[in-house]
Amino acid sequence: MRISFIEIKGFRKLQSCRLDLDPKKTLLVGANNSGKTSAMIALRKFLITPKNIDIRDISIQYWSDIEEVGKAWESGGEACINLESLMPSLDIWLDVPIEQIHYVIHILPNIDWAGGYIGVRLQFAIKDIEKLRVDYLSQRSNAKQIEDHAPHHQKPSIAPRTLIEFLDSKLFKYVTLKAYALDSSQLRAPDSKGRAQIQVLSEDTLEIKTEPFKGLIDIREIPAMRDFSAGAPSGLDSDAKSERLTGTLSEHVRSYFNEHIEQLGTMESDDIVAFSAMQQAEDAFDKRLKAGFSPVFQELDIFGIPGSNPNIVINAKFKSLDGLRHDSVVQYRIAEDEKYQRYLPESCAGLGYQNLIAMTFLLIRFRQDWIEPKESVNLEGYTPPAPLQLVMIEEPEAHLHVQVQQVFIKQAYRVLRNHPDLQDKTEFTTQLLVSTHSGHVSHEVDFANIRYFRRLPAESLCLPPTSSVVNLANIFGQDKETERFVKRYIKATDCDLFFADGAIFVEGQAERILVPHFIRHHFPKLWRCYISLIDLGGANAPRLRPLIKALGLTSLVITDLDAAKLTEVPTKKGGTTLRNVKAKPEVGSNQVTTNSTLKEWHPNLINIDDLVALKDEDHSIFIDNEYTLYVAYQKAVVDPTSTAQLKKLIPRTFEDAMVYENFDVLKEISGSSTTNKIKELVASKMLIEDLESELFEIIAKAEKAAFAIDCLMNIEDGSSLKPPPYIQAGLKWLESQLDGNSLLINNVCTNHA
Repeated sequence: MRISFIEIKGFRKLQSCRLDLDPKKTLLVGANNSGKTSAMIALRKFLITPKNIDIRDISIQYWSDIEEVGKAWESGGEACINLESLMPSLDIWLDVPIEQIHYVIHILPNIDWAGGYIGVRLQFAIKDIEKLRVDYLSQRSNAKQIEDHAPHHQKPSIAPRTLIEFLDSKLFKYVTLKAYALDSSQLRAPDSKGRAQIQVLSEDTLEIKTEPFKGLIDIREIPAMRDFSAGAPSGLDSDAKSERLTGTLSEHVRSYFNEHIEQLGTMESDDIVAFSAMQQAEDAFDKRLKAGFSPVFQELDIFGIPGSNPNIVINAKFKSLDGLRHDSVVQYRIAEDEKYQRYLPESCAGLGYQNLIAMTFLLIRFRQDWIEPKESVNLEGYTPPAPLQLVMIEEPEAHLHVQVQQVFIKQAYRVLRNHPDLQDKTEFTTQLLVSTHSGHVSHEVDFANIRYFRRLPAESLCLPPTSSVVNLANIFGQDKETERFVKRYIKATDCDLFFADGAIFVEGQAERILVPHFIRHHFPKLWRCYISLIDLGGANAPRLRPLIKALGLTSLVITDLDAAKLTEVPTKKGGTTLRNVKAKPEVGSNQVTTNSTLKEWHPNLINIDDLVALKDEDHSIFIDNEYTLYVAYQKAVVDPTSTAQLKKLIPRTFEDAMVYENFDVLKEISGSSTTNKIKELVASKMLIEDLESELFEIIAKAEKAAFAIDCLMNIEDGSSLKPPPYIQAGLKWLESQLDGNSLLINNVCTNHA
């Protein structure tokens, strides 16, 4: 049994989306404000804490309809809008084998079910619409009386002014969570943008009166907010299923002891001795603690903490002599000699170390609480484990450095299954759901496990933007070669692309080094955006088309014109043949481009004359109603050696385009042999024809990265180094595309150190 997928309707910006769950672990990724957190909160509020539902959890596009209901009530009429239809819902679709029918008998859609999908809708519904109407009108009447009795020149506006304001802090009082069985025959696949086709309930749909997932799914959560200080407030609620990492690690250790070690047997005789010999009892309890926690610490070892972190140990301390009440403290062993061992309190360890250990303890506790539940002392007797456990972790990367992030995501699922009754057995299922902002976490997860939250633009000016979820396992279809290349390339670099507001694909090392410099000094608005800069090359860039389309990512490709001319060349057998050979770009010479991006992606042109003559506005295109693309390449520039600057020439590469645009500035730099040669060349008074030829020879054998670094190191005024015109045009376009969007922004990042 497993959760196959979840469909969310009307919750925050998740207006209508499907989230496919992997049988083992699923990773939620996406740019800032794309809906990852909304999805985790939706699962929390529907499955764990439904009483925490808030007016802001209702999709904002429904607010005007809710306000219209309030206006209709105020006017004495009946609302033409069904208020309940505006409430959020969550559909959970289970894939259940027929042999586990006994677990799902209470939620079966009909008696003909023979295994497979079973769907349950959780729907927030109005408890008593008439009570809500009366309460709202009463408070609105009181507010209006104050407004009406105020002096004419001092008319106040008193809350609640609308039904939204009335429900602002009390929605939970008027709604309840209901459950309904869904019809698997009405399932529909999401549309091309990942928007779910939510099933409409028929009039005769029966409500499930019992708790649909009680005894069926054991749901646990580690939310993002974590505080390791002593006495930290819980900040959520008392439900043990949702565990904030608050308080000290010692408190988590104590909790684990109470649940899973102290229960193993009766108090030992050594504990009685504690009343007469504190030290003897402390030693005895120490042994018991260390023996009980030994397997736990063995599991912690798989995370392989890098560096010189101290070893974690458990030491016992007696609270008092008034009973068999023990306490324990987590300490870190940092040194030992022949006579003494040295310890530091847990507060002296780094936050990352504390976070990792505490999360691991919780995962172990989740597993043990589920698979080895305590015997109930009530009349119901022993409760067997649920067949399915869903564990949700929000942003585990908090406080963790890169290596530990990668180790944690690789080992977390293993910890959850490290039990004799679990491991590779199929009777009980564990599904791990993790949301992250970390490219390092994403790097360690297979594409098939990643779900990308894609921001969709508002469909009209009066509606807010929404989000959908893209299953990256499905984006390449049958094109296995492209899929293999993209997966390997992303794994060879990193996964910042999944968190970016926009992407820049460049041709080589020099562009990778200098484009961020150009952005920082010439495009301040773009510098504040989260851009993924990827060195891919003109030949390979088109291979990323399926991924860019799926992500809907605004993209700029900076590539080379790559002019070539059909030329007769000798063959190995002594004859000749015609081949396209690299050539100096010239208009009217019947040249073609060899660049795959220009030929196959955009602008889909092969003739150099057509490419050079392309209008500025035609460099960008909105492709398949999915994403916006701009392709920048070298075009004609003025002759920098002529005072009249009337003659035009076409650069061959990024480097010679840089030289032409920064002719005077480059006279002052020095460094690598390539840089020194360029300096001598621009300082000479060579005619442009000779300069072009000499520059081509230098660039062909150049240390391009060294030249780019010299430009950064030798030019004091960063703004004096200008981008070539074609790059400037591309960056200006990208800035215009991203400017004005409500984005949480970071600095430009690259995929290389």
